[in-house]
Amino acid sequence: MAKELKPYRADLHIHTVLSPCGDLYMSPSAIVEQAKKLHLDVIAICDHNSTRQVKVTQKLGRENDILVIGGVEITTQEEAHALAYFETDEQLDAFQAFLDEHLPHIPLDEEKFGYQLIVDENEEILGDEPWLLWSAIDADLDTLYDKVHEIGGLFVPAHVNKPASSLMSQLGFIPPDLKADALEISKHVKKEDFLKKFAYLKRFSFTRSSDAHFLHIIGEVHCILYMYDKTFDEFRKTLHGEDGRHVLTEPNEKLQLLYG
Repeated sequence: MAKELKPYRADLHIHTVLSPCGDLYMSPSAIVEQAKKLHLDVIAICDHNSTRQVKVTQKLGRENDILVIGGVEITTQEEAHALAYFETDEQLDAFQAFLDEHLPHIPLDEEKFGYQLIVDENEEILGDEPWLLWSAIDADLDTLYDKVHEIGGLFVPAHVNKPASSLMSQLGFIPPDLKADALEISKHVKKEDFLKKFAYLKRFSFTRSSDAHFLHIIGEVHCILYMYDKTFDEFRKTLHGEDGRHVLTEPNEKLQLLYG
């Protein structure tokens, strides 16, 4: 019997206590617990310029039947935000080494920006990041796309229409020849409305996520991934729209009722 596409509820942009803007309650265990309560099937951890809180969240996700995608929100040389997603620990480690090399060494001012904590599954503090993670790294969009793909990851410019830290805010437009695997649009706009202004971007799949920095925001905005299985390989193929796989950015009422 042929496999059928299934809807997987996904929030692909969540921050932890490692991000300076992340609430101190955003521990890996609390995030996974909240995702489970909300019947999310897939989440992605995307802290600013660091992957160091991903692996413990993935461990907790496996224990709770949630696919936790290892990600990061990069501040590019243009000061636009972009998401990168990786499948393996080796890929995460390789990209973390790249970030460590390219992040400027600006000391964190905790009173001004907040904490950047690394915690374990029991919420015990293991350490922190000493350099301000909000800073722009010294690599532009094209360089980052190439590096992410060299490692084997996926590159998705974040909240591209947002009035700050986006392609629109920093470049004034979205390049027609942009290299990306998909585009994330802000939670404040619908895909159909966005494409009325930017029809030339129809070649991309779109995602729409919470960009949560607080527990109660997780899943507030999410998308549905129509995939054959809950795996990273399926996620990759879904962003690329292969064999009928696709992303629904505005779940309809019937799907919402399905999840309770």
